[in-house]
Amino acid sequence: MTEAVSQPDQPWTIEGGTPDLFSKFDPLIQMRENLLASGVEDPFSLVMEKVLSPTVAVCNGRETILLGTYNYMGMTFDPDVIAAGKQALDDFGSGTTGSRVLNGTYAGHRAVEQALCDFYAMDHAMVFSTGYQANLGIISTIAGKGDYIVLDIDSHASIWDGCKMGDAEVVPFKHNDIEAMEKRLRRIPEGAGKLVVLEGVYSMMGDIAPLKEMVAVAKKHGAMILVDEAHSMGFIGPNGRGVAEDQDCLDDVDFIIGTFSKSVGTVGGFCVSNHPKFEIMRLVCRPYVFTASLPPSVVATACTSIRKLMDAADKRAHLWENSRTLHKGLKDAGFQLGTETPQSAIISVIMPDLERGAAMWEALLHEGLYVNLARPPATPANMTLLRCSLCAEHSAEQVQQIIGMFQRAGARAGIV
Repeated sequence: MTEAVSQPDQPWTIEGGTPDLFSKFDPLIQMRENLLASGVEDPFSLVMEKVLSPTVAVCNGRETILLGTYNYMGMTFDPDVIAAGKQALDDFGSGTTGSRVLNGTYAGHRAVEQALCDFYAMDHAMVFSTGYQANLGIISTIAGKGDYIVLDIDSHASIWDGCKMGDAEVVPFKHNDIEAMEKRLRRIPEGAGKLVVLEGVYSMMGDIAPLKEMVAVAKKHGAMILVDEAHSMGFIGPNGRGVAEDQDCLDDVDFIIGTFSKSVGTVGGFCVSNHPKFEIMRLVCRPYVFTASLPPSVVATACTSIRKLMDAADKRAHLWENSRTLHKGLKDAGFQLGTETPQSAIISVIMPDLERGAAMWEALLHEGLYVNLARPPATPANMTLLRCSLCAEHSAEQVQQIIGMFQRAGARAGIV
């Protein structure tokens, strides 16, 4: 197998000359080998030896500021959240060992779904074991063979996988392009089922969608609308309900998808909706029916966190201040950013290429700062990005430290 890495033009084969099923990954294997051969630390194998707070961990034996965790509201160390998880662990044990439709619905699962209904002021909520499964399950179930899904080309992998699993006709359009979206909708045959899938915040660049205009266009063409608010729930909007709330079109959206692994600070996914037939999804959605439900301690932490996020206006205001400060500081230092203005808690710094991006990532780590290195093919236009995700628990002093770390690392890596 070593030979396949060093000589990708001579793929490893099994007996009889049949190509190995791993041969398709040879270019990626070679890219990784080339990156590591340059002497940089593997940016995709970092181990956090100890997590001290939502914003600091021990990595490689040294204290490191965390700027790549999506822990937007800093709920992972909230005392009430932790206490709720410990109590549920004592009262209900470590896991359910079953599906929600069999033995896997505990009181805590109902409680967290009610918390989501209260948070969004909607009638129905359905909790999945991960955010990925929420998109996979909802999209593949409501849009099937003969239906059409119109989606932004920069949609998350879980959205694309949900489309593939449901076997609907998939019609992508140029990122955040309202006119392109409407052109696609016009071409769909009369009478066909239509679902428009959008995201509030796009996680690679940190930019937001023009949801109000897009939702209006989708409604005009008779489409149902699903908005993934994974990166805006808890933070954006007067009540933290996301970009749809902030742009005053939440009531026109049919399905909101979200996750517990970002602002909520634990793990899991969900869908909320006002559709009167929504509850049938519990019997027909395969990633919900055929997956073990979340452990009681997880839903207890999620429920407590969601209810606290209802009263987190001060945290939201501080996070916006952090975003504005970091965006301005990095822009003034000469870095090329993914957005002209701060639009979310994500600030992406565009790198010239993967090799220099990895060198910059490593230089930041040596400074004591962790960010995400995002690379092709996951990124738009094959860009290499250093993706920063701010936290409401980052102090103003930490944000200034971060700006200084970027300046020093950028100079050493030859980026600025």
